[in-house]
Amino acid sequence: MTASDLDPDLLRAFLAVADHRSFTRAAAILNRTQSAVSVQIRRLEERLNVRLFHRTRSGVALSAAGHELLVYARRLLDLNAEAVDALRPRKRDAVVRLGVMDDYGTIVIPPLLAHFARSRPEIRVEIETGLTATMPARLGEDYDLVIAMHPERSGNGELLRREQAVWAAAASYSAGPHTLPVALYPPGCLFRRWATEALDAAGRPWRLAFVSRTLAAVEAIAAEGLAITVVKAGTLPPRLRVLSERDGLPPLPAADIRLHRARNLSRPATLLADHLQRAISQSGAI
Repeated sequence: MTASDLDPDLLRAFLAVADHRSFTRAAAILNRTQSAVSVQIRRLEERLNVRLFHRTRSGVALSAAGHELLVYARRLLDLNAEAVDALRPRKRDAVVRLGVMDDYGTIVIPPLLAHFARSRPEIRVEIETGLTATMPARLGEDYDLVIAMHPERSGNGELLRREQAVWAAAASYSAGPHTLPVALYPPGCLFRRWATEALDAAGRPWRLAFVSRTLAAVEAIAAEGLAITVVKAGTLPPRLRVLSERDGLPPLPAADIRLHRARNLSRPATLLADHLQRAISQSGAI
């Protein structure tokens, strides 16, 4: 160490005395004896070749040099703390990747994740919503967990609940004998296939009026009375009502909601999977 070096311990002693205007109070803050703090201040003064404090009747006061050093001392110690914090090895947050249908990702999952986050703040969940037909095949690569929809009594994974597919439209919508405008999801969606097959089997004329990957967009079109759509009974948007055979619409099948886990699942992902399994299974239909 050269004569111009500033020891962080000496600067901390200096700031303690400067902030509290007392060697005695500074010593208590630093958990040192008063004589030890006095020695540190004297060493700092000798290194800088300046007087840092003047003694007064009420304690000590900063000299002109002391006032000038005060700014640099705070900056140096702040920079030292920042460097130590940046370079210190820290525990990385665990990340769990979850794939789920759009309606569950919008309505069902958020409150369950909020509850999980309160008890496990160290686990970060990355969620992706969309069509789940191909998601289970990407377990281990893109997802740790997938909540997917399957035809009733089919598919792998853990059965969470059974959902009835229903026709839905605006409260004022009347499904007359005219060609039905239908708002659906893109090809690959189970509900799209069921809807078109059911209408064709019933001989009911229809046209594809709107296609979107998101529940919000499909719901908005249906809520304006521009089309009918298909939703899960358990996640029926509040702006829509269920249409039935009395409205001239064919019945639709039920779907199984299943949880798929990647192989060699991490402990954080297992904790989230168990939480979702309990919460969704026990709640039944929403």
